[in-house]
Amino acid sequence: MDTRKGIIIGITGTLGAGKGTVVDDLVKRHGFKHLSVRDFLNEEIARRGLKSDRDTMVAVGNDLRAMHGSGYITEHLVERALADGGNFVIESIRSIGEAEYLKAHGALLWAVDADIKARYQRITSRASETDAISFEKFTADETREMSNSDPTKQNISAVMAKADVLFRNDGTTEELFAQVEQALASIS
Repeated sequence: MDTRKGIIIGITGTLGAGKGTVVDDLVKRHGFKHLSVRDFLNEEIARRGLKSDRDTMVAVGNDLRAMHGSGYITEHLVERALADGGNFVIESIRSIGEAEYLKAHGALLWAVDADIKARYQRITSRASETDAISFEKFTADETREMSNSDPTKQNISAVMAKADVLFRNDGTTEELFAQVEQALASIS
């Protein structure tokens, strides 16, 4: 990858695995600019006058991809990154079309995973409105989003399979950051 033009890294992974922690590290310690699929969807949800929760985000994302193509959301975010220039991290890549669009445009794809019980504990400790769910709902959401033959819907397992790097986040944040450092070092 030609780092003179800037690096674009898409982040995918299981619910609560630490995608945001990787993004925060790239932004704070490495000067990346952050673009978020969640923010993009929340803008559309607000435009439509809907309540913002995980189910609405999934439905609106699926709707946008069905209407405009499976890479639609990422296309907009990559355009923003390319127009601005520099290094960008795009958080929350969830469909195969989004992953393929990123990779076709020279971006990297990183995945984050961790033990399911640790992930559930992380999301409940965040105390955000979209994360205030039972363990049963958490596992049902994950099952729904992990695999799907419809390219306009979430298929996190297929997206993770396309990742250039997979981070295991079962330890400390320092151990996760060390994995990020190693992945960054392999780019240059």
